[in-house]
Amino acid sequence: MKPQEDLLNAVIGQTVQAIRAAAEVFEPDLNPEEIGVLDSVGKGIATVKGMAQAKSEELVLLPADTLGLVFNIDPEEIGLVLLGEYGHLQAGDEVKRTGRVLDVPVGDSLVGRVVDPTGRPKDGKGPVRSAVRAPAERPAPEIMGRAPVSVPLMTGIKVVDALIPIGRGQRELILGDRQTGKTGVAVDTIINQKNKDVLCVYCAIGQRSSGIAGVVADLTEHGAMAYTVVIVAEGDDPPGLRYIAPYTATAVAEYFMAEGRDCLIVYDDLTQHARAYRELSLLLRRPPGREAFPGDIFYIHSRLLERSTRLRPEFGGGSLTALPIVETEAQNISAYIPTNLISITDGQIYLSPDLFQRGILPPVDVGKSVSRVGGKAQLSAYRSVAGDLRLTYSQFEELEGFSRFGTRLDEETRRTLRRGRSVRAVLKQAQFSPLTAAEQVIVLHAVNSGLFDAVGENRIPEAERKVREAITHLPELIRKIDQGKRLSKEDLAAMRSKAGKVLERFRDVRSK
Repeated sequence: MKPQEDLLNAVIGQTVQAIRAAAEVFEPDLNPEEIGVLDSVGKGIATVKGMAQAKSEELVLLPADTLGLVFNIDPEEIGLVLLGEYGHLQAGDEVKRTGRVLDVPVGDSLVGRVVDPTGRPKDGKGPVRSAVRAPAERPAPEIMGRAPVSVPLMTGIKVVDALIPIGRGQRELILGDRQTGKTGVAVDTIINQKNKDVLCVYCAIGQRSSGIAGVVADLTEHGAMAYTVVIVAEGDDPPGLRYIAPYTATAVAEYFMAEGRDCLIVYDDLTQHARAYRELSLLLRRPPGREAFPGDIFYIHSRLLERSTRLRPEFGGGSLTALPIVETEAQNISAYIPTNLISITDGQIYLSPDLFQRGILPPVDVGKSVSRVGGKAQLSAYRSVAGDLRLTYSQFEELEGFSRFGTRLDEETRRTLRRGRSVRAVLKQAQFSPLTAAEQVIVLHAVNSGLFDAVGENRIPEAERKVREAITHLPELIRKIDQGKRLSKEDLAAMRSKAGKVLERFRDVRSK
């Protein structure tokens, strides 16, 4: 029996070694050719039977090259989000697995183009030719790979750059009611990046076609399309396209960040994105929660915005700055989606409909707006000239409310009100008129020094324009401001003197 036992042990040993060798080189067969059957079709969604091996977030192919995204995986069926027209689909159609996740073309070939969330052109300029594709979803950069926000992203808007500064790599929320100029602030920021080596991505989610066409026309007119990618999911597009739009837009922007470049992305707006996700979730019978939003509504935005950051030099050194836009209803910033995004982002710019109706544009409510990071990235010149501006403006707004009761005011209060009205008038700014840092600094220093107090409000726009022109005669000072150097007392005195001489001719009309 001994020889037989030895032979048996030898055979077992050889078998174990063969199994181990096979296991080392084994690759699971995802069986991408697995074919399922369409069971039902709804508004932007479908269910499929017979695809037990399908993976979450996998793309599947339906008739007429319609794409679907695996959304639900249930014991008996899978739920799909349809990424295109679905009117031709019917029960019984074949559904094929592709074995790949949702991806999008990326690279310089997209710059200047208008495309949909899957990379298909919408500008009539032919197909996008890019050899590189990137997954729409990917993990956010690790904490140790992130660098502090220390470089400013200039918007060209006085009230933002002075009081609510934004840094490269920051996430700054823009929120307000309908028709308060949220898109206008974002578009002005994109236009101001001209010649600043910042690539921009504008992602329109659920907007009207006419509104999107207007934004593209504005960007084209001001030469901004030369460094901008526009990704569009219109209001009448399937909800699946509206849902994936911000993720594919972020993938496009991340490609530039990974190359060491600075990029700005605008999500316009995430309220429509949340509604599209709610629609898909309810149609696929996911349990509803607060305001009928599913329980993971916070997660879809947090995993999106966490991808915006500034990378350390050893990881490429690029940055991705996010300006998500959210629409509020009746000035309710404590609603579910706005509070979710306020907790995710690094600050918010709140646009007040009351200020908008009074003609104070942009209607930024300084009291409700904040930047939790950008102050560290702000140019030193702003800290020298606008350090007390926020406090002065807040005191003015409070006093102005009391003064409406018609009470008798002492001279100090009248002086504060006069200064506050000057500040408010100076902070007004027309759209498509971004200002350089030097132009902003001299105007802010002049108003903070009281030089505008004796100028009538109706003449402040003209006086401000003349003051801005005066800074061109101080080239060395402009260079110091742009380089982020701290201004000396002599520099401040030179600006004050130059602005004072310009404003002498406007002192004949005083504000009452």
